[in-house]
Amino acid sequence: MNQLSPHSSTTAIRSVLVANRGEIARRVFATCRTRGIATVAVFSDADVDSPHVHEADAAVHLPGSSPTDTYLRADLVVEAALRAGADAVHPGYGFLSENADFAEQVIAAGLTWIGPDPLAIRVMGSKVESKQRMADAGVPVLERIAPEAVTQEQLPVLVKASSGGGGRGMRVVRSLAEVDEAVASASREAASAFGDPTVFVERYLEAGHHVEVQVMADAHGTVWALGERECSLQRRHQKVIEEAPSPLVDHVGAGMRERLLSAGRDAAAAVGYRGAGTVEFLALPDGSLFFLEMNTRLQVEHPVTESVTGTDLVALQIDVAEGRSLPSQEPVTRGWSIEARLYAEDPADDWRPQTGSIVTLDVPGVVTRFEVAPEHGIRLDSGVEAGSVVGTHYDAMLAKVVSHAPTREEAARELAAALRHSKIHGITTNRDLLVASLVDPEFLAGTADTGFYDRHGPQELTQDAALSPDLAALVAALSDGARQVARRPALGSVGSGYRNVPSSFQRRTFAYGEHKVLVGHRVGRGGLELESPPSSVDRVALVEATPEDVVLDLDGVRRRFAVAWLPGDEELVVVDSPLGSRTLRLLPRYVDPAARAPAGALVAPMPGTIIAVHVAEGDLVEAGAAMLTLEAMKMEHTITAPAPGTVAHVAAVVGQQVDQGATLAVVSDETTPDNDERDAAR
Repeated sequence: MNQLSPHSSTTAIRSVLVANRGEIARRVFATCRTRGIATVAVFSDADVDSPHVHEADAAVHLPGSSPTDTYLRADLVVEAALRAGADAVHPGYGFLSENADFAEQVIAAGLTWIGPDPLAIRVMGSKVESKQRMADAGVPVLERIAPEAVTQEQLPVLVKASSGGGGRGMRVVRSLAEVDEAVASASREAASAFGDPTVFVERYLEAGHHVEVQVMADAHGTVWALGERECSLQRRHQKVIEEAPSPLVDHVGAGMRERLLSAGRDAAAAVGYRGAGTVEFLALPDGSLFFLEMNTRLQVEHPVTESVTGTDLVALQIDVAEGRSLPSQEPVTRGWSIEARLYAEDPADDWRPQTGSIVTLDVPGVVTRFEVAPEHGIRLDSGVEAGSVVGTHYDAMLAKVVSHAPTREEAARELAAALRHSKIHGITTNRDLLVASLVDPEFLAGTADTGFYDRHGPQELTQDAALSPDLAALVAALSDGARQVARRPALGSVGSGYRNVPSSFQRRTFAYGEHKVLVGHRVGRGGLELESPPSSVDRVALVEATPEDVVLDLDGVRRRFAVAWLPGDEELVVVDSPLGSRTLRLLPRYVDPAARAPAGALVAPMPGTIIAVHVAEGDLVEAGAAMLTLEAMKMEHTITAPAPGTVAHVAAVVGQQVDQGATLAVVSDETTPDNDERDAAR
């Protein structure tokens, strides 16, 4: 589908530097390889061992680890391109991808910019200016509200960063008292993520659908609308599951699709757009549309459009940058494609990002990586592999798992199955939430909107998605027993029983989060005996147990469980099965009291930087009161008081880098007298 007409002013690209990292860098490299184009990577200290560095033909080091020192340094990136002999720059998404100054620097250096004209980036990169431009062009927009002019009748409102995307710099405000702090917080986050603190306020529609149009335009006046996508399942305004086409548009009918695609073309034409871009709308079930913004770059969710149109959007970007013309006929969409973003985060713990080393990342049924999948198949675009370390400096997305099938029902079923049977070890992810979302009746009906996760919390959705803790603990205990036997071969196998003389119960305690499960078991001539059978089943019989596999008969049904013991300071064990997955910690029998945190201690949930301390020693706090603010993975995380009490100690200061588990403050459950009472007591 990527046949473009040659043009007299075409300039062949021979070497591309990708001004990005991780998954998108690997994605662009994949197309460059098929086109015979050399590749150049840039990498920070934190990314020295990243897969994208090893896959490039050449790589240039950007000293430092933070984005502001590395991937956001336009001067260093342009210098790297020149040093490596690249003749073109692809910005990927995020970082400098929507930075008009960067595009101008690339062009000024004599390099080909694989992206839109800097003026279009500048106009559409400002959500304030772009909304005005769209309103002038007749595209419906939501009214902008001055922060100081917000009234009770206008609530709820959305505070939104003028630059950037990805949900950063956005806050939903439901009371007038929250407006000022929301504006300040969103502004700080926008400045950190995009270098621009400008924010604006508009009405927040609780139950809208996020629908967007993929556009592709050349320099000769042709503008394509390559169908639409729906990205309504979002957490913290960041997309989780995307699909093409949109179920909402499908339900409303062809008239809505025609208006939507036409609006997308008009938006691109209004700014003389060139290259790949996405025009985003908030849509309602009655078919009405409101322009949100235009992303002047390739989107994270572009694979679903590639699947249903059979196009390679990166190849089209390169062709357009070379000066070629698009055919007049737009690609036709066929089938359905759904993408799930696999994040290193714990949805049950307020979507908290996670760090650590990836031991295993195995998705079954993958037929292609970074390329268009056939009619039925799973595509995997990942920035990490087994052995990769996930830190705090960058986005928490690990991979995109994409299904393609003739129907939406098949695409959802195949994607859910691939995720359910995946082995993802070493780090907590949102995999169970993705599976639960894909099989949820509301999602399958195509009616889920942007409020889906507000109505259905992660714990509610995943209560039946993960393997039950007590069953997982039993499997882990049997596997551990097999490990002990393997170290003493003369004792025989677990499955055949240890000896004729009855043995005492073997006890193991496992933890998941703050919860503990004690398993007492023994195997004799009568088979498996348990002190407390799992509550999730009535009858359990052991068929076979090795350190890697346990086979149980559960209520008359034989089931196999794969077990993996992970290396590290803690004894972590992962139990995988078609019933779900569960990661547990094997607790030591004796705990060193010195290793325990002080009573009432608030500890850092992840490594990061302290950007605000809201309390002082001696302050009285209520449960849930904001104590400190931690910045990690380009997001702000508020650390709150676990219970009412007095702040006995504050161990952190603004600007301090802290490790996961570090004590930040201590709250005593004793009420401290006020100053007058203390003075009177002297």
